[in-house]
Amino acid sequence: MKLIRFGDPHKENPGAILEDGVKRDLSSFGEDYDEKFFESDGVSRLEKWLQNNAHELPHIDDHIRLGPPVCRPSKIVCIGFNYRDHARETGKEIPPEPVFFLKSTSALSGPNDDVRLPRDSEKTDWEVELAVVIKKRTSYVEKETAMDHIAGYALLNDYSEREFQFNRGGQWVKGKSADTFAPLGPFLATPDEITDYLNLKIWLKVNGVIKQDSNTSNMIFDVPAILTGVSQYMTLYPGDIICTGTPAGVGHGRKPPAYLKKGDIVQYGIDGLGQASQKVVAWDI
Repeated sequence: MKLIRFGDPHKENPGAILEDGVKRDLSSFGEDYDEKFFESDGVSRLEKWLQNNAHELPHIDDHIRLGPPVCRPSKIVCIGFNYRDHARETGKEIPPEPVFFLKSTSALSGPNDDVRLPRDSEKTDWEVELAVVIKKRTSYVEKETAMDHIAGYALLNDYSEREFQFNRGGQWVKGKSADTFAPLGPFLATPDEITDYLNLKIWLKVNGVIKQDSNTSNMIFDVPAILTGVSQYMTLYPGDIICTGTPAGVGHGRKPPAYLKKGDIVQYGIDGLGQASQKVVAWDI
């Protein structure tokens, strides 16, 4: 199943893309895709409900905005230097265990919303990533059972302002957390939709030019290793988002470095998880 949320920002309703490829309004199910939904085995309950109600659900027009397919996660955890090619381009050694940091949940946006350059930004960068969403409370999980804690997979762009990240006190969260810096979706794919998450083409273009072109098989740490590593230091809650790292080709790793500017168009995708596109605009608040 592919879960979506649609409508105006912060007023989204739940929906799904069913087997016929049509987007359906699931508002009558009565639940949003939030912590309570995932914690109470919402995906299984929704599947059973659809068996009796799918034929009655209204269609969602293609022109209606899609929001992030997860509502109000408690946190976004990002894994750094988790692709061999990206570690090489940044001059980093292969880390002995997952490197991670937090990204503010206020950065979440829809998959095709504009990305806004923060005030005084000169080094906003792109990072296409495979995201996983947590299904149940996860603390000190073992690798053997870690995949039981996954609700699904989604496409995410971990936008990063490099000046803020590296030169404003050494706090990476500063460069990662601007509004619109975490577009998620277009949908959350349940695990049965993705047969092998470690063999997916992952790519990104800026103004039609390929910048990132890799495969998730280049990950250093797989999902069980990531969940085991992160859950040693914090409890993950249902609906939390884990970003599994980006491959080579980020702007900061180029010679000379290249960054986004107003008017640029960023397009990206992962096999089985769809595509997304953002226009880069100036901060206007």
